[in-house]
Amino acid sequence: MSEDNSAQPLLRHDLHDKWPQAASVEDFQHNLAAVQARILKACQRVGRHPGEVRLLPISKTKPEAVLRQAYAADCRFFGENKPQEAYGKWQAMQDLTDLQWSVVGHLQTNKAKLVARFATEFQALDSLRVAEALERRLQLEGRSLDVFVQVNTSGEASKYGLAPAEVAAFLRELPAFSALRVRGLMTLAVFSAETEQVRKCFVLLRELRERLRQETPASIGLDELSMGMSGDFEVAIEEGATVVRVGQAIFGARATPDSYYWPTQQK
Repeated sequence: MSEDNSAQPLLRHDLHDKWPQAASVEDFQHNLAAVQARILKACQRVGRHPGEVRLLPISKTKPEAVLRQAYAADCRFFGENKPQEAYGKWQAMQDLTDLQWSVVGHLQTNKAKLVARFATEFQALDSLRVAEALERRLQLEGRSLDVFVQVNTSGEASKYGLAPAEVAAFLRELPAFSALRVRGLMTLAVFSAETEQVRKCFVLLRELRERLRQETPASIGLDELSMGMSGDFEVAIEEGATVVRVGQAIFGARATPDSYYWPTQQK
């Protein structure tokens, strides 16, 4: 979508430990405004309306008290990687009745019962085993769940997600799971300081979505593209992201490395 490479965003590995910690409602208001300004500029560069992009604050590792500050600054949707951590926060914050939760990290089938109990959406669906586990638990809970199919666009063996060539067949299986509402695709870009290497991952996801629209069952939604994090979400927006997952630019740097919350596959 974008031929304008004049904006060179800082990439994720450059930013670890450089984000100031948000310690007050005012800090969150400031950080959210700054992120929204970046979203606006990215949209303007490619002629998109900023209303097309949903900001998902990623609250992983942050304690309940900090999330409550973010809530007071008007955050109503939090993204978490670890189901048990997210479930504990949900339990502690049920007094905030309009708060919603997205699980964005790899899910083991034995944790499906937690996600089925509280999450509004799950952004890392990449196997029929997980789909079956979620479906079974959701039926017991009497709930449904928005899901995104995770695609490995970087081609890295260490990353979770379906290979692009596997996605079409996977989507054809999903109408059998009536409690899962497929909304779109999700990816993690390559961790690189080279903007164009990151951009290729986002282009691949967008182009894959356009091809899949021609052959996907009518009940499968592919309107959403979840891609981009604190250091590269502007590039993602330029290439069609409708959801950007932003943590450190809102909450501040995490003490744990990304590898802890974005685990690699066991080889």
